[in-house]
Formats: sequence, C-alpha cells, structure tokens
Amino acid sequence: MKTLAVKQMATAITVAILVIAGIAGIQARLQAAAVNSTVCPVLSFTMASLAGRKVHLGRYQGKVILMVNTASKCGFTPQYAGLEALYKRFKSRGFVILGFPSNDFGHQEPGTDKQISTFCTEHYGVTFPMFSKIDVKGPHQCPLYHYLTGRKTDPRFAGVVKWNFEKFLISRSGKIVARFRSPITPESAILVNAVKTQLAQ
Repeated sequence: MKTLAVKQMATAITVAILVIAGIAGIQARLQAAAVNSTVCPVLSFTMASLAGRKVHLGRYQGKVILMVNTASKCGFTPQYAGLEALYKRFKSRGFVILGFPSNDFGHQEPGTDKQISTFCTEHYGVTFPMFSKIDVKGPHQCPLYHYLTGRKTDPRFAGVVKWNFEKFLISRSGKIVARFRSPITPESAILVNAVKTQLAQ
C-alpha cells in the first residue's frame, strides 16, 4: 500500500510538472506571437549574431537604425572606425548600427564569423551589433536584404546593393528613410544630419 501511494504521488507530481510546462510553453508562444504582430516588417527577421546566437531584429524596434553590409578587406573597410564613432556618439539617444558582413563583392570577406569578430574588435574596437555573414544580393540573397532592396517593399530606395558599406537608415517607426552608397562615409554631413533628424522625432 505504501509503495502504491508513493507511485501514485510520483505520477501526480509528474503530471503536474508536464501541465505547468505545457502552460509555460503556450504562454511563451503567445508572447512571441504578440511581439511579432507588433514588429514593423523590416524588423521581422531573425538573424544570427557573429557568436552564433539567434537575434530577432524586433528587439531594436523604436530605435533609429543604420544597417550596413561590411567587409574586412575592402577599400571602404576603414569606415568601421567612423561607424563605431557614430554609434558611440548617438547610442544613448536610441541609435544603433547593425553590421552584416558579406563576401559578395570581390570576395573581400572570406573569413569565418569568428575571424570577422576578432578583426572588428582588434582593428576597430567595434561594439555595435555584428551579424553572421550573409548574401546581400544574388540567388541566395537573405530575406532581410530582399526586403531592403525590393521594389514592392522599399519603392523609394529599391535596387541592388552595388558594393560593401552601403547603408540603410531606418526610422523609429520602422520606415526606410534614407539610403547611402558606399562612398558616403559615416562622418559625412548628409548622413549625420539624417541620423539627427530621425533621433529628433
């Protein structure tokens, strides 16, 4: 009898644990669905960080965002320094830069994610979020850049990315409000003023 009672109690405890876990899982899915339903389209993507962690871009909702496709062996690579300075200057006001390494142009980003991370840290002290290497054009173009460059999703600034260090500026409300080609440096008045304008809104 005693053994039976112990077994029944263990079974009851197991069932209770499963029920609680099931409820927690349902709540988590409902919360995720609620977040996804309120996130603006350009931030509805999940990307991998250089460390391999999955990052939903919706976490940056409400910030002014500069998205940049980067490379370590490009003539524009020194722009990392200007990007880091821009990030430090305005991050306290709700500004963030998201870097997306790409090997699409002249094979100028051949390294692994770990090598890219080491390069950015050791050479430019990069602290803004950097993501895993992606394709920003071509048949394997990642969904984020398909959205950024598509005529239906971004009619004002549509068009293929032509080289490393092109920049898309996203408003706090999630609208693509500006695009800067590679030669426009992070220190350029036109870019800095555009960031300031969005931060003021």
